[in-house]
Amino acid sequence: MKLKNLLKNVDIVDEKGDLDIEITNLHSDSRKIKQGGLFVAINGFSKNGIEFIPSAIENGAIAVIVEPDVNINSLDYSIPIISVKNTRKALAILSCNFYDNPSKKLKLIGVTGTKGKTTSTFMIKSILENAGHKVGLIGSIAVYINDEKIEDTDRTTPESIEIQKHLANMVEKNVDIAIIEVSSQAMKLDRVAGCEFDTALFTNLSEDHISKNEHPNMEDYFNCKLSLLKLAKTIVINNDDEKVKTISSILPEKNILTFSIDNDSKFKANPDKITITDSCINFEVPINGKPEQIEAAIPGKFSIYNALGAIATASVFNITANNVKSALKDLRVLGRSELVPNKLGLTIMIDYAHTPSSLESILTAVKSYAKGKIICAWGVGGDRDKAKRPVMGEISGRLADFTVLMSDQVRTEDPLQILKDIEKGIIPTGKPYKIIVDRTEGIRYAISIAKKGDIIVIPGLGHDLYLEKDGIKHPYNERVVISQIIDEMLESRK
Repeated sequence: MKLKNLLKNVDIVDEKGDLDIEITNLHSDSRKIKQGGLFVAINGFSKNGIEFIPSAIENGAIAVIVEPDVNINSLDYSIPIISVKNTRKALAILSCNFYDNPSKKLKLIGVTGTKGKTTSTFMIKSILENAGHKVGLIGSIAVYINDEKIEDTDRTTPESIEIQKHLANMVEKNVDIAIIEVSSQAMKLDRVAGCEFDTALFTNLSEDHISKNEHPNMEDYFNCKLSLLKLAKTIVINNDDEKVKTISSILPEKNILTFSIDNDSKFKANPDKITITDSCINFEVPINGKPEQIEAAIPGKFSIYNALGAIATASVFNITANNVKSALKDLRVLGRSELVPNKLGLTIMIDYAHTPSSLESILTAVKSYAKGKIICAWGVGGDRDKAKRPVMGEISGRLADFTVLMSDQVRTEDPLQILKDIEKGIIPTGKPYKIIVDRTEGIRYAISIAKKGDIIVIPGLGHDLYLEKDGIKHPYNERVVISQIIDEMLESRK
């Protein structure tokens, strides 16, 4: 595509050079530029984008986009250089243009919220597929087209160029509905700028991602999520969430669908007809005007909220009650309240909970139906917010009967020090705990002290299939680890 056409709808500050040249690829990562490429030099948290221009040119860049404060005449390169008002937004718009605006060629659903995004997207996907739609999903686990996994992902919402590439692939493969998990950071960094959303779901809001490199306060966090809903024609909101329900008055011009358990809404679960066990949820909700009993194989009250949001969102596309019942009954989501089958017949649950609110949510849910003790085996990631460590320690001490502290994604930190930081919050609760730095040995200990009726909760990794230390990701599948540990235990008893 000609560079001049690629720049359509991009806010240009200054330019020099011939814009009538053919661009064959574009990226913000100089290592991914190929011959005939357009390099977008975005400033990161620690690096200046223009530092990578020589590398991009060496790899084949024939034009460059730079930040608005760059004096393009001071850059001594014999290729076109364009400064724009916002490089991240420019990358998103350029990507839309490059891939011929694929979001306009299908129905696009965006899902945001502090918790429940991944589970909700899989629930929506399953319902819509059951109704006969061909569905694409871009999320924190992987990119899918129906049951085909296209590629694994390593963040909630990919960079804009990757989003448009995947949407274009979905259009080519005749997908009619696509679903994207949209984080607050994705909105803040304009990753979905240029996308046309048909529907947007806001699951809930609780404190998370408040730091110098993310959001300065909760209002900024909320507004970033709210900005997704402003892009959609129909919005779906949780009427039991005090902040989220205010969106009805903030965006009254939208077609608004509500869901709840306690407050009034269009998709309200009957609080008198809810059953939660250690293996499923069962609840009644009106679908197409008629009360229907729904079962889903993901335990916890929060799973009812996720299901209600998914049902409300899918209702936009004329689904039936049978579509919902069939789709949700046996649905499993990797690393989300995921029950791990095992030869000891123990209840072992893997979850992605890695923040105070998500840890409290999963343990509160488990406590509501646990018949025996709750054994929580976990740790937190290194090089992340240290203030949350004792807070999460207090939560585990308060809600679990026994806590095993073990390594998570330690990255570049001392793993024992991370656990010592968590320990400060557990000690005042007076509950028993044990520190075992090695994650596998921590899981082994948790299993060794568990009895029938107890529930072992292993938060943290969720869908991650690796452990990261000193910049290296070592393969690690907790499901396989659990199976091997139990096999060894059974062998030792012979």
